[in-house]
Amino acid sequence: MVKFILPEEVLPLRSLVLRNGKAFDQCIFDGDVAYDTFHLGFFKEEEIKSVATFMRNDFFPEEGEGYQLRGMATHPDEGGKGYGAALVNFAIEYLKEYNTDYLWCNARSTAASFYKKLGFINESPEFDIPGIGFHYEMKLNLK
Repeated sequence: MVKFILPEEVLPLRSLVLRNGKAFDQCIFDGDVAYDTFHLGFFKEEEIKSVATFMRNDFFPEEGEGYQLRGMATHPDEGGKGYGAALVNFAIEYLKEYNTDYLWCNARSTAASFYKKLGFINESPEFDIPGIGFHYEMKLNLK
């Protein structure tokens, strides 16, 4: 089940999956507590198994209002069960209600096929985020 969660609730999975076990205070993103940021968690048996953060960010300003998907993480024991897709699909429907034009992300190269299955298109050549890994800019038009 997908639910809105608090910013601090995303930190354990961000640390475990995205930041190699770094302290939670090193897993906080600028904008995590902004009024127009929201965080989603996929719950199974009262435990969060997958998380994602959505921040207002007009990365493609000529294309209208955008949101950025950040910090998508699913517990390593729970991958491939559709939890991440459920989070993104929930966010897509939510953002459409607010007439958001597009959703975009810096997708890890290893996750690009996941995003393509959800309808995202690749908008860049592969690039390296030092200390994090290789990524692509990907975008999904919502209108």
